[in-house]
Amino acid sequence: MTTMTLGTTAPSAHRPRLISRALLLRFVSIVACSVSFFLPLAVVPVLAEGSSPVAGGLANGALLGATVAGELASPWLMRRLGARAVLAAGLVLLGAPTFLLLTSTSVQSFVGIGVLRGLGFALAIVAGGAVTAALVPAERRGEGLAIAGLVSAVPSLAALPLGMAITSATGPATVFIIAGAAPLLAVASVVGLPGRVQRAGRPVADSRASGIVAGLRSPGLLRPAIVFAASAAVAGAVVTCLPGALAGGAVSLAPAVLLLPPATAAGGRWVAGRYGDRVGHRRLFVPGILLSAAGTAAMAATADATLVLIGAALFGVGFGALQNATISAMYERADDAQYGTVSALWNAGYDGGMAVGALGISTLGALIGDAPAFLALALALPLVLILVRRAPAA
Repeated sequence: MTTMTLGTTAPSAHRPRLISRALLLRFVSIVACSVSFFLPLAVVPVLAEGSSPVAGGLANGALLGATVAGELASPWLMRRLGARAVLAAGLVLLGAPTFLLLTSTSVQSFVGIGVLRGLGFALAIVAGGAVTAALVPAERRGEGLAIAGLVSAVPSLAALPLGMAITSATGPATVFIIAGAAPLLAVASVVGLPGRVQRAGRPVADSRASGIVAGLRSPGLLRPAIVFAASAAVAGAVVTCLPGALAGGAVSLAPAVLLLPPATAAGGRWVAGRYGDRVGHRRLFVPGILLSAAGTAAMAATADATLVLIGAALFGVGFGALQNATISAMYERADDAQYGTVSALWNAGYDGGMAVGALGISTLGALIGDAPAFLALALALPLVLILVRRAPAA
């Protein structure tokens, strides 16, 4: 079984090479996961909402909730089966159940299939994330993770609005076929990746500090994940609730609202990666949260096209900066035996935050209205800065 050994790079006067053949192979599964996850993400709630006002939130909430559960179990599976096997299993589980949506589009089907796809997505991104971290030189980690983030962001950027456009043009079946086939085809790329991520001379399985429980007890790992989860809650609310909440002159902006946050997040993540490597990633937490909150407050003006677009762009920049800053800060605090744990905690914060945002804002919006619900989220978001103040310095 192929193994990736870490922490053995000799000092050099030159910056270490960033792009390798193995990293390029890893990009294949990154793209496949992004296409499969995001293409139907906005389509499913629209189809499900014909049954009840909260059906869309339930459908995406089930997907994201199962993702969080799978992410927390992934490090345990990686220690026993290896990163490559877990990544391949995740790709299969993400893709294969999607074809079942061709035969049934009831809320029950969306929820059940979403659970299976969520588990598959979890396995793929946690195992794949640990492999990505192993393939990137530590001296250029922020930059390398930013590049991997851009590789993920480009298909994500296209997939969200494209899923809605394809559904309008040909129906949802085409969306489900593409989303099912992409990860299954990407399984072949896994063969060239490391089977296990380990430090020189010691397998990850031998480390008692690499599990989820140990990660939850480590403030240096847990607090950045919580900071990012707060911003991810807005992303879940935007994808699930904002297109249906737009009113007046902003109604026609649904595709743009789905397009802008991932577009500006890609730029925010790239700038944060290069800047964070030089000055410290934790310094970007505060501006990232404040940008996210400002953007959310602007999007609460659901009938004002200009404010909604400005808000979507601002939120995307803050969200992208937090994506890179938080995970880079977590890897700085971890040794290689904890790479799977870092990937699991960060992704659990991502998807857990999205699930809370999707279900919470759809429920709150039904009670007090969509615009007040988004404004309440914007006002609550800066409270997470308390954790930033208490976090240990990088």
